[in-house]
Amino acid sequence: MYNQLVWNDDYNIGVEVIDKEHRRLFNIINKLFAFGEQDKKSQWACQEGIKFFKEHAVKHFADEEKYMMSIHYEGLETHRHIHRDFRTKTLPALESELEHSDYSSEAVDHFLGVCAGWLIGHTLTEDHAITNGNTSKWADLLPGEERDSIKKVILQLLYDMFQLESHVISETYSGEKFGRGVYYRLVYGAGEVEEKWEIILVFEEKLLINTVGKALGLQTNKLDSMLINATRYTARQFVERVKEYLPDADLFELQGENLLTYEEFRDVYERKNPQISLLFDTGEGYFSYCAIAPHLLQKGLGTPIEADNAMSEIEKYLMKREEPQKPKILIVDDSMTIRQGMKELLCEDYEIALAKSGMSAIQSISLDKPDLILLDYEMPVCDGRQVLQMIRSEEDFAALPVFFLTGRTDPESVKKVISLKPEGYLSKYLKQDEIKQKIDSFFERKNA
Repeated sequence: MYNQLVWNDDYNIGVEVIDKEHRRLFNIINKLFAFGEQDKKSQWACQEGIKFFKEHAVKHFADEEKYMMSIHYEGLETHRHIHRDFRTKTLPALESELEHSDYSSEAVDHFLGVCAGWLIGHTLTEDHAITNGNTSKWADLLPGEERDSIKKVILQLLYDMFQLESHVISETYSGEKFGRGVYYRLVYGAGEVEEKWEIILVFEEKLLINTVGKALGLQTNKLDSMLINATRYTARQFVERVKEYLPDADLFELQGENLLTYEEFRDVYERKNPQISLLFDTGEGYFSYCAIAPHLLQKGLGTPIEADNAMSEIEKYLMKREEPQKPKILIVDDSMTIRQGMKELLCEDYEIALAKSGMSAIQSISLDKPDLILLDYEMPVCDGRQVLQMIRSEEDFAALPVFFLTGRTDPESVKKVISLKPEGYLSKYLKQDEIKQKIDSFFERKNA
C-alpha cells in the first residue's frame, strides 16, 4: 500500500547540516517501511527505529538547537519544547504500545505513521521557520485583524508545506459539510487554568490523500490508520506553527485530541460559535480552521485519543466511515423551529443538513450536493422562488430535486414557479407521518 516517504527539494531549508540530517531521517523511515511489511523483520525494524530516534535523532535535535542559538532565533524555546515532547512523551508511549502488543501489525503501523507524520510536519513547518526570520507575535489586535492575520499565516503554511495555491472561500464558515471529511479536534490548556483553547481542523478526504498520502507514497485512494496517524502529527505541528504568532500561546500546551464525527463537529456550533472559522479551497480539496478560545472543555464530545487507545479509536473511526451512506437532505427554512422539527422527523433515515437562508443554502449545496432539498417558499430577503432560480442557473445543480415547504399552494403561487420544475410541494400543515411518507415515497421512486 505504501512505497516510500518521498523526499523532494521543498524539504530543504538551505542549512546544509540540517538538510543532510533530514535526508538521512527520511532514508531511515523508508527502511522501516520496507522492513515493517515483512513479519519476520518488523519487530527488529521497530526496535532499531526506536533506538535510532532515541539516540541519533536526539543529537540532530541538539544540532538544530545549537544552530538556532547561533542565529538568535526567537522560536528556540518552542522548537526545544517540541523536541522534548517527542523524546519524552511520544517515543516512550510508542515503545510501550509495541512491547505490550508484542509488535502487532496495528502497533507497527501506528509507530510508522506517527514517525512519518512527525517528520513531515516537523520538516515542513518547524524547521522551515528557522530560515524565515523572527516570528512577530500579534498583540492587541481586534478580532477582525486577528482573523486576517491567521488567514495569511495558514495560506502561507499550506503553500510552504504542500505547494498549494489556496484561497479563502469563507471567513465565517458555519460548519457545512463538504464531501467526505475528517474532523480533528485539539484542546490546549495552561496548567491549572480552566480556560481552554479548542482548535478543530476539517479536511476533505481527498486533500489528505493528495498531500500527506502523497508524501507517504500512498498507492490507493482510501484512508487508513497509518495515514490518519501521519495526519495527526503533521496537523499538530501545523497548529503549533500558527500558535507561535499568538500572544501568550506558548503558555498553552496540548492536553487532548480526538477525531469527531460530523454530528459531533456540528454540536460544537450548536453549543458555541467559534471565534475564528475559516474555509479554504486548496485546489486539492477543502480545508477549514476553526478556533474556540477561551471556552470550557465539554465532556462527552468524542473519545480522547491516548497512547493506549490510539489505534483502536482510529479503527473505530474508519469503520464508521465505511457504514452505508444515508441519502442527504438539505432543509432550508428561516424558522429554527421548522428546521429542528424536520431534522428530528427525518434524521433516523436520512443525513440532514440545515440552512437558515437562501445564501447559506447555496453555499451548503456547493460544498456537499444533497439528494433532495426541502425549500421554504416564504423567506425574507431571498425567497424560495429566487433560491430555486439560482439552483437551476448552475449546470451542476440544475437537476437537483426540490420540494417547496409552504403554507400556500394556491394557483398563483404554483404558476410563478412551475417553469423552475420543482419536484412538488409539502404543506407545513401536514401531519408529520404524512410528510415522512411523502419523502420516503420520493426516494423509493428514485431508487426504483
